[in-house]
Amino acid sequence: MKLEEMTSADVAKLRRKPVVLLPVGAVEQHGPHLPLGADIVQPMHVLERVAKRPGAIIAPPIPYGLVQTSRPFPGSISVSFDALRAYVEDVLAELIRNGFRRVVVVSGHAEGVHLAALRTAAKAVVDRGNADITVLSDYEIIYGSKFAEAGEGHAGKIETSRILAARPDLVKGRAPKGTNRIPKYAVVRDARRHWPGVTGNPANASKALGEAIDRHVEDALVRIVRTAARRRL
Repeated sequence: MKLEEMTSADVAKLRRKPVVLLPVGAVEQHGPHLPLGADIVQPMHVLERVAKRPGAIIAPPIPYGLVQTSRPFPGSISVSFDALRAYVEDVLAELIRNGFRRVVVVSGHAEGVHLAALRTAAKAVVDRGNADITVLSDYEIIYGSKFAEAGEGHAGKIETSRILAARPDLVKGRAPKGTNRIPKYAVVRDARRHWPGVTGNPANASKALGEAIDRHVEDALVRIVRTAARRRL
């Protein structure tokens, strides 16, 4: 079920409010071959299947996120840490006010400072009581799995494969293999001096691989949702 397609009466009739899935993305470059909205396309493709299995509700996605590394590239749009934190905090608080006590925030954008803003927002709401909130990126699931490979990352084989599985019409060929050479621990002004915008080899991507990765993410998220539904507040 999608929250925006329900009526007010539909929400009022829910005797036991299910877990809500809140997708969050980002608008940022993904090499010359993938769409700017890749970080919302990927989780939405999986979450529509996840919601059906444990009977969760999908809230309307938040498309903008905090983008640092990719920000200098054309088309990337970032919001500030405080703006993202405050917005997500308000959305979460309103879901709780409406009786949805359990929320799983799934971000397609995995940049550390972006996730920190989401978790800071969730902590503020949880501290007020009567809320169980989980925050993760689908890429935290992927990078901890058998699909993770050294040298593969942003807009590389994995991400290209997932877009091929979800929206093949948005994939514009394949970008050359790329390596992130930003000096370790360095805070740089313009990442383009050290990084082409692609980490890994998109040429090795395939729809079949994307489908396999998405099944893994789907199963992991279903377990997370079911666990959240059972936890006592």
